[in-house]
Parts: sequence; structure tokens; C-alpha cells
Amino acid sequence: MPATPPPRDGYVDWCLELLAAVGPVRARRMFGGHGLYADDVMVGLIADEQLYMKTDALTRERWEAAGGRPFAYSRENRAAVTMSYWTPPDDAMDSPAAMAPWARLALEAALRSRAQAKPRTAAKKKAATSRRAAPNS
Repeated sequence: MPATPPPRDGYVDWCLELLAAVGPVRARRMFGGHGLYADDVMVGLIADEQLYMKTDALTRERWEAAGGRPFAYSRENRAAVTMSYWTPPDDAMDSPAAMAPWARLALEAALRSRAQAKPRTAAKKKAATSRRAAPNS
């Protein structure tokens, strides 16, 4: 028998339970929602009582084929921004076992994203240091 999600006020706890396949996951409040972190990388987010999971170019097609929708937001006088977080399939929300393969995909995408960001961050720091060290003309 699949687990039943708790009432809306327990939605964050329910999502944390669903993601248990990737190990301990913690929620952090941000921008009116929550960021979900495993291994200190953001694997998901909750906005407006909807779970979104991290995707990337290698996994996005699977999320889309499963009926997922991307997280998007807009601000006044600006174009909508679509992020690399997608809703899991509806049936994945039924139990931790059903969510497990999607949670693993999200963690893998998050780890790849972090690995790609490190070289860019190091290059930016090096450039900033070089600019500070250059003599003024």
C-alpha cells in the first residue's frame, strides 16, 4: 500500500521522506519556498506546494517524457525565467520507492552541475586576483 502524503502543512517533510533514497536531505527556506539539499548540493526545490527536482542536459529529456514541467518564475517587466528543476512524475509522489530513481537522477545532475561550476568559480577568482594585483595606469 503506497504511503499517503500528509496534509499540506507537512508537505516539506513528505518531500524529504520521498528523497530518502539519496541519503539525508535537508530543507532550507528560500524565496518563499524551500531548497532541498543532499550532500550539500541542491537537488530540488519546493515552490507553491510543488516539488521540483534538479535536471541537466543529460536528464531533462527523461523528466519531460515522464510528464514533468519545468520550474519557471517571472518578475515584473521581465521575461519569464525557466530553471533546471522539473516536476517528478505524479506516481513518484506516492512513495519513497517510486521516487528513488528520480531522486538519484536529480542528485547526479546536481553533482555534475557543481563539478562544472567549480572550474568557472576558480577562473573567476583568478581573474579577480589578477586585476587587483595589476598596477594602475
